[in-house]
Amino acid sequence: MSEKTPAWGIEPVPDRLRVLGGVDTFLLWFNLSVSLLVIVAGTLLVPALSLRDALLAILVAAVAGNLMLGLAGLIGADARVPAMVLLRAPLGQRGSYAPTVLNIAQCLGWSVFELLIIATAAAALSQRLFGFEARWLWTLAFGALTVVLAFLGPVGFVRRYVRKFAGWVVLASLLYLTWWTLHGAHLHGLWARHGQGGLPFWAAVDLVLASIVSWTPLAADYTRFSRSRRSAFWGVGLGYFVPTLWLFAMGALLLLSRDLSDPAALPAAVAAGGLASVLALGALTVDESDEAFANVYSTAVSIQNLFPRVSQRLLIVIVAAVATIGALAVDLRDYQPFLFLLGSFFVPLFGVLLADWTLAGRHYARDDVFDGPSVRPGGIVAWLAGFSLYQWIQPVGPGWWTGIVAHAHPGGLHTGASLPAFAVAFALTAGFTLLERVVASREAMAD
Repeated sequence: MSEKTPAWGIEPVPDRLRVLGGVDTFLLWFNLSVSLLVIVAGTLLVPALSLRDALLAILVAAVAGNLMLGLAGLIGADARVPAMVLLRAPLGQRGSYAPTVLNIAQCLGWSVFELLIIATAAAALSQRLFGFEARWLWTLAFGALTVVLAFLGPVGFVRRYVRKFAGWVVLASLLYLTWWTLHGAHLHGLWARHGQGGLPFWAAVDLVLASIVSWTPLAADYTRFSRSRRSAFWGVGLGYFVPTLWLFAMGALLLLSRDLSDPAALPAAVAAGGLASVLALGALTVDESDEAFANVYSTAVSIQNLFPRVSQRLLIVIVAAVATIGALAVDLRDYQPFLFLLGSFFVPLFGVLLADWTLAGRHYARDDVFDGPSVRPGGIVAWLAGFSLYQWIQPVGPGWWTGIVAHAHPGGLHTGASLPAFAVAFALTAGFTLLERVVASREAMAD
């Protein structure tokens, strides 16, 4: 088939378009995981935690988060529909609208942050090389590039951009930046340094996990083009796992070794490292458009769950324009609460999806997605219960919201918020689904 994949809507992807193999999927998710924003997120773990505890938190979150992400990719390859359309099965058609709206909001937010970090890094580079920043100009330029990449679609993006260009450039840049990070870092002294406190270990796990799990509502948008469930699971899970460990650790080391007190200052610090560092940062800055592409594309696809007849390309242009405007006004320091808030929504939501798919025989047919009830109250209740537990353990969000949650006397658990919220949502969904079957069986016998 042509690499110019059509702007496929919400219907199941036909076999002729399911062309992404395991290597394609691995390369896609490896590149999506390589992000300056992830390096910046790694700086949020230290010096509150010691380097040793920060690396352990990264490992725990990477294993748990990428297992969830791989399963989300597998379910998408099984059903062959976009992620928000997939949620019609556990929540009902109209029930899926609530998470769709939230996913549109989170994808837009990620798009804004991606364009923001791209423009910040590009401005640091242009200041270093040419003596001017012009962050607004870089924001507009990369916003336009995002539209071009999103028009390619997942298959064209992988085959025409990642395989031929981005993958090799990113790998070379990462190897150099890793050497630059470790060179003169005095690892023995950093390893022995104690944390300063202020960020509990499991809160750090939640932070890293949230950045991974925020991709679960997007995974099916891409793995619906995968050749098989197996290639989707391993391609997504391993592809995102390796850079997660790599870049979060790099961010923590950079902050400790370069004495950075502000994560937003990271791009400028890298740009000051010499010509090779400038080139490596420049390559990563260009590659950052991968993440912007994914979030803009998935926002458009998610909107199609609400308005399936609207042109996908028109939606891409509108979404990219909104994200570009947002990137001109957002402060990078708002990033940490944003990550926690995303996790509180999407960790339990995936628990609902996984439980329902498992009890459906680990397979969704077209009828499960498109011909189910309008609303499935059990799935919605389970999702809200998981969200409420997450917020009770780790209240996050705007001040007015955390003030309300404070009246519930929130308290921490030694396992953090993510895993309990996932477990509760999974268990309640399983319970409600089994109850539905018992009721349906008794009604059938009565008839």
